[in-house]
Amino acid sequence: MTSSRLTPHASRTFSFEFFPPKTPEGVEKLRATWRQLAQLQPKFFSVTYGAGGSTRDRTLGTVLEILAAGLDAAPHISCIGATRAEVIATLELYRSKGVRHVVALRGDLPSGTAEPGELRYANELVALIRAQFDDVFRIEVACYPEVHPQAKSARDDLLAFKRKVEAGADSAITQYFYDADAYYRFVGECAALGITIPIVPGIMPIGNFAQLVRFSNTCGAKIPGWLKEKLDGYGDDADSVRALGLDVVTKLCADLLEHGAPGLHFYTLNQAVLTTTIWQRLGL
Repeated sequence: MTSSRLTPHASRTFSFEFFPPKTPEGVEKLRATWRQLAQLQPKFFSVTYGAGGSTRDRTLGTVLEILAAGLDAAPHISCIGATRAEVIATLELYRSKGVRHVVALRGDLPSGTAEPGELRYANELVALIRAQFDDVFRIEVACYPEVHPQAKSARDDLLAFKRKVEAGADSAITQYFYDADAYYRFVGECAALGITIPIVPGIMPIGNFAQLVRFSNTCGAKIPGWLKEKLDGYGDDADSVRALGLDVVTKLCADLLEHGAPGLHFYTLNQAVLTTTIWQRLGL
């Protein structure tokens, strides 16, 4: 991979993702986390949205607290299982509260729900946002260098991403991965289709091996065999898992930035330590 696509540091987008806490203790913990990570001066924070919008109020509450501190925050919004009117109402609420940045996703059907609703795909959600709100919101979308687990094929998945871009997405965040070549290959395939928006790598720090395996099985992210074998070999030795994880993820991030990635998006799991350590090791 050549470095001819290097992105100037000043134009890179670094961002951190949280999930909305369920308890008062979780709220306090996340408040301490985002305040610590705010010192790294990210471009924005994003906050996830439960299946069928089940965490909408908690998502918005977290976003508003971050916005009140003078920082940019983007709530997620999903469309699966919702009516057009419900989606528009949520976006109207976001707009009324001063939100100008969203992460638009298809989302997961709530457990026990059979009907996908009026909007079945993320490109339909992006198109609706543009039709109803024009350029009020900056729109991030998701993409999958290692293919969405429900896609019929890699080509179908790539074309689904292209439809989101054509509907009006401003930039994209990838699912996390540990094979940089998968990202480079994906970016090259996107370029061949005329996709020019920034495709920011999603980064998952490694702190708990069992948790990582569970997440990866759900979302289709691949853990390379050599890495899985080493992490599994550490058993209950959490310090060794974290140490190897920091080495692997820092090297991955450095490689991505060296080869022109337009930034990094960290899936923090509401923790600051691992992300901050990687950031410091990268000299950012």
